[in-house]
Amino acid sequence: MEWLTQEEWQARADAHAVRVDRWVQPHLERRRRGERHPVHDFLFTYYSQRPAALRRWHPGLGVALEGAPVAKDYVAVAGGATPDPGLLEARAVLLTATHRLLVATAGRPPTLGCFGLHEWAMVHRLGEEELRHRWPLRLGAGGTDAVVERHRIGCSHFDAFRFFTDAARPLNVLTPGRDDRAAFEQPGCLHAGMDLYKHAFRLSPLVPSELVADCFELAWEIRELDMRASPYDFADLGFAPVRIETPEGKQQYAAAQRDFAERGAPLRQRLVEQCERLLSASPAGETTVR
Repeated sequence: MEWLTQEEWQARADAHAVRVDRWVQPHLERRRRGERHPVHDFLFTYYSQRPAALRRWHPGLGVALEGAPVAKDYVAVAGGATPDPGLLEARAVLLTATHRLLVATAGRPPTLGCFGLHEWAMVHRLGEEELRHRWPLRLGAGGTDAVVERHRIGCSHFDAFRFFTDAARPLNVLTPGRDDRAAFEQPGCLHAGMDLYKHAFRLSPLVPSELVADCFELAWEIRELDMRASPYDFADLGFAPVRIETPEGKQQYAAAQRDFAERGAPLRQRLVEQCERLLSASPAGETTVR
């Protein structure tokens, strides 16, 4: 058991809260005013991690906090508290599945030719009143449909593919499913990069919150690219479009996608290592990493 003095862990907890507040506090202010932001609210509404949970700092399994009270998912140790080792058994299935998915994704080369068309396929042949975001389309409905219909769509991410319209779903050359993610996920996918945040927070408090925040920061930047390359016109919000319907836009998108894949690789590896550490400590999951 590693011990952190109260001064040490409080400093890390405070630094974590300050770091994430630059994203959390504007979201909470908008929520209090009843306003919605179609780009920046996504990580707080699509994913199940609440802002208060994101702000809460955890040291990870095997670290005891001197003078800390016993909170949810923690147990008391002499003079402090530590994340509950009993969570290993409760989350063995999640750990195993997460490890399998992350390793499979990391083992594939990034695919950079999707050009963000998943967002376009989500509005293909929809009426204005049916759009998920009440926001104008850059090219109008007809122009948006034409972009979808003249491109090859190769979305590998089930949680994007499941939102395709009925008209667009048959146009996808892949058929990712809910239960076969490990067979399709690849590190160039923007949504696979954003999902690193999901994988990290679902393992809390067993992994350090610094890793969760690192994944959130990457996901925040990926979300902005995802929406800049979408069919929506967010210029009034300060997001210059990536015009993927043009050769120049495609090059711009692929370059950014490559950069995110490279930045996501070490985060994915850190998550793999955390999964392996936790599975090795869990009798229910130890065979997974042998």
